[in-house]
Amino acid sequence: MSSEDINILLVKLPAAAAETVYMIFASTVFACVMGFPLGALLYSASPAGLGPRRVFYNVMSRVVNLLRSLPFIILMIMLIPFTRFLVHTSIGPTAAIVPLSIAAAPFVARVAESALSEVDMGVITAAKAMGSSVPQIILKVLVPEALPSLVSGLALTVINLIGYSAMAGAIGGGGLGSLAINYGYYRFHPSVMLAAVLVILALVEAVQLAGTALSRGLLSKR
Repeated sequence: MSSEDINILLVKLPAAAAETVYMIFASTVFACVMGFPLGALLYSASPAGLGPRRVFYNVMSRVVNLLRSLPFIILMIMLIPFTRFLVHTSIGPTAAIVPLSIAAAPFVARVAESALSEVDMGVITAAKAMGSSVPQIILKVLVPEALPSLVSGLALTVINLIGYSAMAGAIGGGGLGSLAINYGYYRFHPSVMLAAVLVILALVEAVQLAGTALSRGLLSKR
């Protein structure tokens, strides 16, 4: 490893890791804000939900599936005008948060819908018998009961976001992906690329362990 490699790792790697964490944290928050209400709406409108609406559910379900299947790099390019409108730039970590949030929202919606669907119907029936409204059932009954599954699913969504953030670096998104491509690939510093990959893997492992531990902790308190 050359002195230039060491200098890049000491100066650039911590900053790139911080940018990645910033992108992941912010996009996770925005994705949850957009995705959880959509997931609750999908659950409520599903055939086994609180207020079945077959046509609405089928249309929204297909829209969510379409957004989930769209390759992220294509979505990011398509959203460049919208990103510029929101944050006045299409490059950098802040700009990458926009497509990352939109890409993750459908995953959060499906996670929420699946987790809410797993709640025992007896609990819902009891809440209805007590006169609870639909929002009260969702917020005070379904969410607490589904929280372990929600946490576990959210951890998988964050892991997907880490991978997406690396792809965002390919077109100016910043973070570890940008470092690996610009220095590891274009400037022929394989040790920098390896270090960036190892940090990404460490982030994935940390999120997985934290999600599993938190989910188990929530299950044990039931």
